[in-house]
Amino acid sequence: MSTSPRIAAVPEELDFDAIVIGAGVSGLYQLYRLRELGLRVRVFEAGTGVGGTWYWNRYPGARFDSESWTYGYSFSPELLKEWHWQEHFAPQPETERYLNHVADKFDLRRDIQLQSRVASAQFQEETSSWDIVLEDGRRYSARFLLTAIGILSAPTMPNIPGVSTFKGQACHTHAWPKEGVDFAGKRVGIIGTGATAVQTIQEIAKTVGHLSVFQRTPNWCAPLHNGKISKAEMHDIQSRYDEIFALCRTSPGCYIHAPDPRKTMEVSAAEREAFWEKLYDSPGFGVWMGQFSDTLTDREANRLASEFIARKIRQRVKDPAVAEKLIPKNHGLGTRRVPLETGYYEVYNQPNVELVDINDTPIERITPTGIKTSDREYELDIIIYATGFDAITGAFDRIDIRGVDGVRLKDLWQDGPQTYLGVLVEGFPNMLMVMGPHAGLGNFTRTAEYSVEWVTGLIQFATERGVTRVEATSAGVAEWTDHVMALGQGQLMNEISSWMTGVNRNVEGKQRPRIMRYSGGHPAYREHCDAVAASGYRALALG
Repeated sequence: MSTSPRIAAVPEELDFDAIVIGAGVSGLYQLYRLRELGLRVRVFEAGTGVGGTWYWNRYPGARFDSESWTYGYSFSPELLKEWHWQEHFAPQPETERYLNHVADKFDLRRDIQLQSRVASAQFQEETSSWDIVLEDGRRYSARFLLTAIGILSAPTMPNIPGVSTFKGQACHTHAWPKEGVDFAGKRVGIIGTGATAVQTIQEIAKTVGHLSVFQRTPNWCAPLHNGKISKAEMHDIQSRYDEIFALCRTSPGCYIHAPDPRKTMEVSAAEREAFWEKLYDSPGFGVWMGQFSDTLTDREANRLASEFIARKIRQRVKDPAVAEKLIPKNHGLGTRRVPLETGYYEVYNQPNVELVDINDTPIERITPTGIKTSDREYELDIIIYATGFDAITGAFDRIDIRGVDGVRLKDLWQDGPQTYLGVLVEGFPNMLMVMGPHAGLGNFTRTAEYSVEWVTGLIQFATERGVTRVEATSAGVAEWTDHVMALGQGQLMNEISSWMTGVNRNVEGKQRPRIMRYSGGHPAYREHCDAVAASGYRALALG
């Protein structure tokens, strides 16, 4: 996008042309693009540093499970040429270094205000602007409000009595101590076995004295197959970036992995087995994203693929009873997010690791010395809460966002989000969501770059024409929301309780699955959005 002077100046009584909430992957890039338009921009970030997910989530074992060289930004050839990823699936410290490098390289920090958590945002009808208040009481105004708050940024603690009474060390994986935690010889309990927990468990099991894993819902996990990247290999990757990003643009989730066009029953049992073995032995999300085309829509196809992974679990876990507890019974492969692992199942072969099925023996309370279930008390030195997030809409709910006539966004979305293109909300003019609900999600930076560029294009269109108010129409929201709902029908993952369907048992009103994401694949999503832009945004109310 070419640099363009600001044509429609924002009144001087407004502090900024645009305020961006969040300095993570999408927020940093959004700042970069808005600066190209010559706009006055301020980014508010709650943390003490930039990076979003990769600033907060510094728990042991945290890393990519999409290939690092597909995750980095694509907008700068110079950046692509100079950054050498060290591993195919980069660990958190490397990714945080990368995002700090980006912030420094493009001089982004001068427009980022750290330790600034947004408490409320209210639309001002008389000035067609937003009034933003931070938790410390500071107040700012801007024409445009852009939310770059992420889909997994609102951590939740479990509703277990006694959490505050524990005398040992306790932390949620999302808010891991920067100084780290010493596990050597310690009695550790971890609650949860989702993707974050899987990464944590396989890492801390190397040093703990004893580890108790409290599991409610096991997940279908598959090998990550990570490895170092040599200088020669990185040079080869750099020479193919155009090809790599083009491939990502063609796949539904913007990964290098795409579904096999064949259906499960179109090949013989022997061919299916060989195909699954190849996926299982290959790096990354192919075992999820590269399955037969009907795996996530046909129950029998899904059952067969799930049984393949179940056989692998039984082979890797020595105790048959433990293996059965680690095999999901309430959902099929890929209908929840698939954690990728390195030696996770082998952890349960260690004599100092025990699996506690809290469906059989529920947790009754946290005590001053540990965790009490229905059959015994576990004395612990450290408790880790890998209890997930109030996903997709949760970060919006934690800010008091009010649109026209003081309508609260949280109230409007009480029964599920209603959006236009996952970017705009009726009654909330000039609020643009980067990677909002009902948008095309997937390999995050790939999808976030597109979202940022579409939002930037709309703002450029508005400022060049003196438009001061940009809003979704009732008809547009109804049409898009109905379209998203229709696409979600028949997708097995939309029937399952998971963060991908907005379910969190620890959050009131979020106990049932809802269609929260665009299910038609990112190429189709881009086609819809591009058509709206090409039409001069006629589907929007512009004033």
